Amino acid sequence: MALLQTSLIWAVYAIVVAVLVMVASVFIYTYQTPRDRSSVVTFTCIVAITSLLATVLLLPVDVALTSSTTSSKLGQRKPWATQDEVDKIVSLLTAVYYLLYSLDAFLCLLAIPFVYFWYEEYDEVAVESGEQSAAKRLWTAFKYTISFIAIVVVLFIVGFLVPVANIKDSKVSDYLRKLLAENRGERVLTFTLGLLITMGLFLYILYTSTGLAVLPMRMIRAAPSVSDMTWKASTSAQLESNRERQRQLEGRCRGDPGLLSSKERRELDTLVRDERTLIRRQRLAEEADGEGQSRFMRAWLKTTAFFRPLKLLGGIAILLITLMIWISMLLTAIDKAKNSICKQRCGYILSGIGVFNPINWIFVQSAKVFPIDYAVLTVVVLLLFGSSVVGISTIGIRFLWIRIFRVRKGHTSPQALLLTTAMLMLTILALDYSIPMLVAPQYATFGPQTFCDRPQGQQSDCLTNKHLIKPCSELTDNTAAKRVCTPSVTSMFLNRVTISYPFFGTVFFWSQFIFLVIYLLVLVTSFIRHPKLDERLLDQEAEEAEEERLLTSSARGVGDTYQSVGGRNNFSTRAG
Repeated sequence: MALLQTSLIWAVYAIVVAVLVMVASVFIYTYQTPRDRSSVVTFTCIVAITSLLATVLLLPVDVALTSSTTSSKLGQRKPWATQDEVDKIVSLLTAVYYLLYSLDAFLCLLAIPFVYFWYEEYDEVAVESGEQSAAKRLWTAFKYTISFIAIVVVLFIVGFLVPVANIKDSKVSDYLRKLLAENRGERVLTFTLGLLITMGLFLYILYTSTGLAVLPMRMIRAAPSVSDMTWKASTSAQLESNRERQRQLEGRCRGDPGLLSSKERRELDTLVRDERTLIRRQRLAEEADGEGQSRFMRAWLKTTAFFRPLKLLGGIAILLITLMIWISMLLTAIDKAKNSICKQRCGYILSGIGVFNPINWIFVQSAKVFPIDYAVLTVVVLLLFGSSVVGISTIGIRFLWIRIFRVRKGHTSPQALLLTTAMLMLTILALDYSIPMLVAPQYATFGPQTFCDRPQGQQSDCLTNKHLIKPCSELTDNTAAKRVCTPSVTSMFLNRVTISYPFFGTVFFWSQFIFLVIYLLVLVTSFIRHPKLDERLLDQEAEEAEEERLLTSSARGVGDTYQSVGGRNNFSTRAG
């Protein structure tokens, strides 16, 4: 029975990973530009995003496997769950976490920078002339990546040498003290994980909070589209007015612009440029209505128009979910500030839930019937991931106030895609802390595990005394709880980071308040401001689309010319 249950849990995880591959693929193919696609960049981004999401979504597997050893109705371990069996489960989960965290660090710190430099080194002219070989390109990319390798080496050395905190507080439980008794290898991984989460928190605060507020509001209060009748009528009126003014100026000079004054010539040039822009807008409006489109696109446009009311309902549902997440995070943060056993000295570790948390309660109850909790957590994680994507696309990739890249659907360059992937990886690492430690701390630590709170020596189960069944907690000193309760490996990893290096825990704790404040400010702003159509961005996209069409038609024309010339040569050869 135990083997069957364990196999089913891992099978569900395999299915979820397959779904994550699809999600990552859809995201990458949706945002990358069709003109400059690179299979290596695409593959790297898909693997990186899948790996991080798989790390976060290993949590329900962790909770399910550790909780499967106990009976929550009786508050005792199941007959097959000997300490050796429990240790095997924990060891397997620990190995999987080590593998995933190591893979995540490798992809974020080494693989993505290497692929970025490798793509940047590509020179089409040099390749065609034979001046740039594949080996030379790889070597150049490796030379630039050496700096990142040096950073990794420094991280390992610092993590190896930095001493862990010395917790002398008598209130700290034995469970938390054991987390300090780690070897040097664990210390390196713990320090590196804490540093990467800290880096990710800055992106998480800026992008995820913004996207979490903007995403539902975009669905509820969508900006006017190019197919809007008012916008189309305005564009047509502007185009007609523009052409009328051009006719007046051309009539005045009788076809010779040299007869116009310098002011009028500048006006005519401006009118010609504006006319091209208005024609592009008109073409976009026609395409949005399905004119000149394939049957599939027309059917897709009709389908989206039909389900537009559901988009409003979906936006309201997402808004309610995000507000519940926000409330849960706020309640847990207050609980940490008030009831943490040693405050900043151990990174605001919370050993027991003192304030009711609605999301945590939902997870604990759903965890009693696996995989309901898995489905709920997957929705929450993908919502937060999608919010991060929306935040990055809204704000862009910036250095301070300078925008380096703009992330847009179908218009994101490979370089921007790699940077976006690296940012999302760090953001997801921050989510890997926030979800278990703030959104659902009890669920992430013990799940639905309970113990029978009877004095030592009495019956070990509470079959006849249900009121003595209590949820597992790190604070309890009951020997039965220590014998029955098994904390999740996720909670041990994250608690080890915060208690070993309290500085990280303090940063993690206070950053959540900044996240909550930014979310609230952006949400209120989104309520007040009416969304508008970004005509400048629309014109830029239309211009890029026109350039792509011209390049495609030019390439087709060159190909036809080449074929016709080749055909004539072949005919001449045959005739000769």
